[in-house]
Amino acid sequence: MATYLDFEEPIKALEEQIEKAKTLGEESDMDMGDKIEELENKLEKKTKEIFTNLTPWQRVQLSRHPDRPYTLAYIDAMTDGTFQELHGDRNVKDDKAMVGGFGQLDGQTVMFIGQQKGANTKMRQYRNFGMANPEGYRKALRLMKLAEKFNKPIVTLIDTPGAFPGLEAEERGQGEAIARNIYEMMKLKVPVICVVIGEGASGGALGIGVGDRILMLENSWYSVISPENCSTILWRSWDYKETAAEALKLTSTDMKKLKIVDEVVKEPLSGAHRKQDEIFATLKKVLKKEIAALSKLDADKRSAERIKKFEKMGVTK
Repeated sequence: MATYLDFEEPIKALEEQIEKAKTLGEESDMDMGDKIEELENKLEKKTKEIFTNLTPWQRVQLSRHPDRPYTLAYIDAMTDGTFQELHGDRNVKDDKAMVGGFGQLDGQTVMFIGQQKGANTKMRQYRNFGMANPEGYRKALRLMKLAEKFNKPIVTLIDTPGAFPGLEAEERGQGEAIARNIYEMMKLKVPVICVVIGEGASGGALGIGVGDRILMLENSWYSVISPENCSTILWRSWDYKETAAEALKLTSTDMKKLKIVDEVVKEPLSGAHRKQDEIFATLKKVLKKEIAALSKLDADKRSAERIKKFEKMGVTK
């Protein structure tokens, strides 16, 4: 059963009316074609009205939509079932919040790495809600080095509320693991493309977020802190999260204007959660184009340009 956010309620009401009209037509043998067409036109108009005027907070809500596809759904769809997951950091354990392995994009072998959330309560606990421990980031780096060894491009899919903040994570060097990844990703000799597909929060996102090209899905967000935590720090309450979301400039449009990301990947009008096959096909097409373009560049030059790209961020004249 589909889940609707508060601002999607008008869409839900119209969809229910359409279903009732179809059922009535089938049960009573009445011609409901004109009524259904009228309702479908209203639905299309209302959907466009809502999704073309989203606030920053509404985009944050969409990025967390329970029906929104997660990393493994994107990977499985784009690789047509060729994905081979690899496990473990060769030191502590296999972090289930971070997944990675080789898969093929229409014959091109690619290393995919990303945070994985769970689709239900049990899986969310299993995946630690997409919050990786240090061993998750160390596993990611191991896989990146493996891809570099075999000269395969890397695609990272970012979707996390942040790195796991527990005491045990700090004891095992959470900050060092993220910092090491940032340092090592700057120097990788293979093409690296990073895509924010949902939540891109703080160092948890940056730990796999250094690349030649940084992309964001239209209804994702990217920020040093979540709106709720920002509101808590500034106002001692979550009540101002909408104000915080506006002030943080965390939407894909804001990130593009600030030159933090290179491209915004358009989602279907009703969002990635409503038309998953469409967003899978769109992202696959974009990734193939970016990999082809980056693969033509000299490895040393590509790495140098990546470093320059990040050095320019945050610099004002």
